[in-house]
Amino acid sequence: MFTSVLMIEQPLTSVDVDFVTTLHGDDPVSFFVLMQPRGDQDRLLRAIDDVALGELPEALHEGDEPEGDAARGPAEQALSVSLAALRAKGAKAVGQVIEDHPLDKLRAVVAETGADEVIVLTAPHFVEEFFHRDWASRARHKVGVPVLKLFAHNE
Repeated sequence: MFTSVLMIEQPLTSVDVDFVTTLHGDDPVSFFVLMQPRGDQDRLLRAIDDVALGELPEALHEGDEPEGDAARGPAEQALSVSLAALRAKGAKAVGQVIEDHPLDKLRAVVAETGADEVIVLTAPHFVEEFFHRDWASRARHKVGVPVLKLFAHNE
């Protein structure tokens, strides 16, 4: 069985689920999903990304989104929905909301599960990507397995 650690920051859409569950053809896949709640330290970067994508209303409302402890509940719900969707496609799937630094947890999960790869599935983060500070760029130097970066879809 192929084991993937899947890092997400929003619930998986049906398009995302179809894509990640078919990446390896008919081979059975097991996912360990890490869900990162929104943090207030990212508010400015998210607003810049919204502006870069031409989504000005979203940039203006970044401060309205729950962050920190208030984001824990929505993150747990997003994880639950995502795990159910993966299982409905026949994949084994477990996961958890990340409490601490995501890359430290990622490294530990890769080691514990013997993962074959890491898939980082996020919205575009232009500022972080430009400076190679996004999860995928940083993970490539920490986990010892291939890291695939994909852009999440919106439904």
